[in-house]
Amino acid sequence: MLATFLTHQWKSFWRSRNKAGSIAAQIVLGFFMLYFLVVAIGVGFWMTALIEKIMPGIDPTVVFNGLILYYFLLDLALRIQMQELPTLSVVPYLHLNISRKTIVNFLNLKSLFSFFNILPFFIFFPFIFINISTSQGVLSVIAYVLAILGLIVFNNFLVLYIKRKAINNVAVFAAGIALVLGLAALDYYALISIRDFSNMLFQAVAKLPFLAIIFPIAATVIYIINAKFLTANLYTEELSTKDDKKVSTDYPFLNSFGRVGELAALELKLILRHKRSRTSVIMGFLFLAYGFFFYRMPLIEANEFGKMLFAAVFITGITISFYGQFMYAWQSSHFDGLLSNKINYSDFIKAKFLLFTISSTLITILSSFYGFMSYKLLILHVAAYIYNLGVGTVVVLYFANFNYKRLDITSSASFNWQGVGATQWLLGLPLLLLPIMIYLPFGILNLPYWGLATIAFLGLIGLLMRNFWVKVIVKKFEKQRYKIAEGFRE
Repeated sequence: MLATFLTHQWKSFWRSRNKAGSIAAQIVLGFFMLYFLVVAIGVGFWMTALIEKIMPGIDPTVVFNGLILYYFLLDLALRIQMQELPTLSVVPYLHLNISRKTIVNFLNLKSLFSFFNILPFFIFFPFIFINISTSQGVLSVIAYVLAILGLIVFNNFLVLYIKRKAINNVAVFAAGIALVLGLAALDYYALISIRDFSNMLFQAVAKLPFLAIIFPIAATVIYIINAKFLTANLYTEELSTKDDKKVSTDYPFLNSFGRVGELAALELKLILRHKRSRTSVIMGFLFLAYGFFFYRMPLIEANEFGKMLFAAVFITGITISFYGQFMYAWQSSHFDGLLSNKINYSDFIKAKFLLFTISSTLITILSSFYGFMSYKLLILHVAAYIYNLGVGTVVVLYFANFNYKRLDITSSASFNWQGVGATQWLLGLPLLLLPIMIYLPFGILNLPYWGLATIAFLGLIGLLMRNFWVKVIVKKFEKQRYKIAEGFRE
């Protein structure tokens, strides 16, 4: 039966209308995979030399042990964003004499053929067979192999379970992301040491090889949980919209905004119900940790905000840039319907401003944890936040009038270049570079706080002139709407 499923999927791929685009995308993705595979092979076979060069005087096995859990924590974070759910059009099979267990087994088996599951073989196994075997014996090698395989399978099915639960409950997805970011933050502030814990764990596995059985057991448990959840929800009713009677009043906090709030609620539903739009918004939460790469105490103490401004604007406006770069295209499948309905275009644009304001405010509040590093970062974020609301939102919505590329919001956002054009690249120039250019002369004159105040003041002016900018954008939209609709039909 599994072979039959594979045959059906193979025929479905070659008979689809967009097979040419799919093949091209797979070829490009294949080059990326090949590159990372070569890097993994190099790291695996020359790991000892790399460790001795980067950390001289330290036992390579100790460093190797300490890196294992680090790798799989990063692997978990990447999988949450990039790993695809194994798909199968199950509805045609549900009325046939095919057990749900068979369908679930196929989906789970298919998920194992993932690039994420291949990389650890080339990164860890060469070191295990070359170094661990000579220093600690065959039993230790078997224990390490079992542990690595267990971690691979555990991460694979844990992410699938989180993603499937998140389809109906976004809080589950947020909890998964928060867990990864929380562990990273605790390690960053030296409250815990993942490296030390990993080293201690795998030293114990090397001394007592039977302990390695813990990892396959954990993988088996999460596999069973995932399979039971999938089996319990493998019904036509679960695969369709659960309640068609719900209306925009599902979000009472938007009711006070009248028609604008109703339109914003409809778009919020679109975001949460479709894979690509939902992923774009969730990316904003993932990039909350972006500041750790830019915010350094020497820069903070020297008030060198210019070197940190890009990160601040990016973090506080991440949902504006990630979601806003495809504005209107999110509604490309029903754009003709929007034009033919009795919708006030001014309310239509204001609804998008409202969503941007809510999302940017939420992200800025969540990013306030950087204040534990220094209160100066809070000032930096507030200035960037006001700039994004007053200037960033205007730039995004104005440039949206020049985007004619259709978007399939049901597809994944990972390695998906559909809808991306020159407009998206040009968008980053005024959005991210303008505040740096404004701050530059103040930085040269050693007036850092005046520079931040000017950026915030520019954003405040944009906020006070929002009604004016709405009129400008609506006028441009009315002029471009038929070109946009024509592009979306292609």
